[in-house]
Amino acid sequence: MLNGKKIVLGVTGGIAAYKAATLCSRLVQKGADVHVIMTNSAKQFITELTLQTLTRNVVYSDTFDEREPSVVSHIHLADMADLVLVAPATANVIAKMAHGMADDMLSTTLLATTAPVMIAPAMNVHMYDHPAVQHNMCLLTERGTMMIEPGEGQLACGYVGKGRLEEPETIVDVVERFFEQQESGKRERNEQLSLLSGKKVVVTAGGTIERIDPVRYITNDSSGKMGFAIAAAARDLGADVTLVMGNTQVQPPANVHVIPVKSAQDMYDAVAGQWDDADIVVKAAAVADYRPKEVYTEKIKKKGDTLSLELVKNIDILETLGKQKSHQFLIGFAAETNSMEMYAREKLERKNCDLIVANDVTQAGVGFGTDTNAVHIYDREGLVEELQVVAKEEVARRLLSIAAERIAGRN
Repeated sequence: MLNGKKIVLGVTGGIAAYKAATLCSRLVQKGADVHVIMTNSAKQFITELTLQTLTRNVVYSDTFDEREPSVVSHIHLADMADLVLVAPATANVIAKMAHGMADDMLSTTLLATTAPVMIAPAMNVHMYDHPAVQHNMCLLTERGTMMIEPGEGQLACGYVGKGRLEEPETIVDVVERFFEQQESGKRERNEQLSLLSGKKVVVTAGGTIERIDPVRYITNDSSGKMGFAIAAAARDLGADVTLVMGNTQVQPPANVHVIPVKSAQDMYDAVAGQWDDADIVVKAAAVADYRPKEVYTEKIKKKGDTLSLELVKNIDILETLGKQKSHQFLIGFAAETNSMEMYAREKLERKNCDLIVANDVTQAGVGFGTDTNAVHIYDREGLVEELQVVAKEEVARRLLSIAAERIAGRN
């Protein structure tokens, strides 16, 4: 797994620096291309020549000692790295990393790299437990720096406790697992990218607008975020995506075909125009059930204490599509405030959906305008999957993965 991986190893000034020799040796034996950067303090414990001999690469320690005129060394190392590993990582270098200091070769390279960074702290137990050190490590962890926890035992200073550099063999195992997970993630992403390849997905999003007069209309609180997340996820899974977009509060995702609409009838007409060629249709829009019977051409003037509007029923887009369904996989949404499962499953049957996504919009972090959602996904047999409060993007990915599996099963 490490064969050909370029690892920049930072060695800092603690007694555990002597273990860097074994660490270099183990990494090289596994096939890694190791490039060492030493701090001046590290050179008090182990020589550059030792690590150069073990890695068969130049060892760097001075930012201004440019040995290759064609490159700037710290930028070249930062760019080439598949992983930057700092072992041992002293309290000093951890503080530098946390606060963005760049006063030597290692700290400058760490600021310049976009590669994953992993550190293995090593220091006195009281230094390790100090609130400043713990705070700095928390900052780094929040930014994505990976930590290899120090071991417990007899320390060089005579204390017994946590702070000993983890053994080189264990560090190598952690590095190998990291690259294994990275490769596994790449394979999964590649598989995901083709999950809906060649499929046409139609998504509706947002609310509809039903005009009363030129300045007033009936609508709802739908932001369009859930529908937009589904459209973006379908695009990322390789589908040809058409987004039928009503009234929304956010910008639609890029690289999808957008059809803007206003009313329920406009939305139905747009979806009907895409229906025959569609493989998956996701009705995430909040469509007005009723519209004013009469739409006034001029602004209604205020008269008296009350105003009556007569409303008539709109076309039920989901039910109409369900009756017309042949090969299409149809997904509906049910935003409920009570008896969620009963209403959702009744809606699925009545409207001939393949899946229905139900949520309780009275729950915190769920429903209109939020970036998160909590849903129950049902088919005719009952509950397929329950997702607790998660990002709408995650709901979208899971929903489309289920749809893709069902379509593959049909075929």
